[in-house]
Amino acid sequence: MTTEIDFYELLECERGADDATIKSSYRKLAMKYHPDRNAGCKDHETKFKAISEAYDVLKDPQKRAAYDRFGHAAFRQGAGQGGGGGDDFGAFSDIFENIFGEFMGGGRGGGRPSARRGADLRYDMEISLEEAFHGKSSDITVDVSGLCDSCSGSGARPGTNAKTCNSCAGHGKVRAQQGFFVVERTCPSCHGAGQVIANPCPSCRGEGRVDKTKTLTVNIPPGVDEGTRVRLTGEGEAGARGAPSGDLYIFLHIARHPLFEREGTTLFARAPISFTTAALGGEIVIPGPDGEEHVIRIAPGMQSGRELRQRGAGMPVLQGRGRGDLVIRIEVETPTKLSARQRELLEEFRATETGQESPQSAGFFAKLKSAWG
Repeated sequence: MTTEIDFYELLECERGADDATIKSSYRKLAMKYHPDRNAGCKDHETKFKAISEAYDVLKDPQKRAAYDRFGHAAFRQGAGQGGGGGDDFGAFSDIFENIFGEFMGGGRGGGRPSARRGADLRYDMEISLEEAFHGKSSDITVDVSGLCDSCSGSGARPGTNAKTCNSCAGHGKVRAQQGFFVVERTCPSCHGAGQVIANPCPSCRGEGRVDKTKTLTVNIPPGVDEGTRVRLTGEGEAGARGAPSGDLYIFLHIARHPLFEREGTTLFARAPISFTTAALGGEIVIPGPDGEEHVIRIAPGMQSGRELRQRGAGMPVLQGRGRGDLVIRIEVETPTKLSARQRELLEEFRATETGQESPQSAGFFAKLKSAWG
């Protein structure tokens, strides 16, 4: 089982993005991961090759249409054929024939048509921010149409075989002359399969597939974000009568975290501090999703609204190297409950104020006096 990252995810684009958006995103990522700018870094070199491959497909309208329907299987050797040899163009042309209905000269060699591939399936999974940080391996249970064990997916009763359709001679299509044109359509007898089953399997009723419950292992890489898709090749719905299975797409959702908000690889957290810490300086400790405690130093005279950045303490880069940043938003909290002694000390402090302690406040009121004469 292989895990493949979606081409749109690699280019950081939505599936419906226009050509200009895809091109702009590719240029930005290519500049970031180009080997010339990251000499000796194998991770960046691998990422650069992956985004280049993704862009090569998505910039071409026909390739993109094939990818949107068949995923990575559209560009593997013999895609949609259920095995066998053949060159890449031959496999690719079969996909275009399914999408656009092109005649392709009646099929290469006039052989029996390929069986229809099973449908892709979707599974939504929620994980915590910590699990997104570290990555995880998780078992899931899915209900899916799987290969019939009784007939091994053939659809025929054990001990019997499917027979070539007499109506289309096994081609799956029939032709009719209409004036100067020849119209080709799916064979009504075999529904395009090229074969008919006289004695269907009682377990699957001739479909070659039955409903099953499967337990699958999903490997989630570190750094995934909301909406990331993980693809399990061949774990979707089984194809009819032994056709290739579709794929299973795992859509990841990140649960809301009580402390952090996330934007890409950057983590944000708000930190209320006392007004004495803001005035005198000090330290606060923030527990990160990596399990470490990050010490944030507060300089004397810290103002509310300031953002303090801890480099390399954010989320890891998906399929890359390094980490984002942790940004702490400071909020100075004014005390609401004071003891008699605390109030006395503050009154003494106010009595000694000269205006130099809070220059912004003094300047503001000076401007007000000037404005009102």
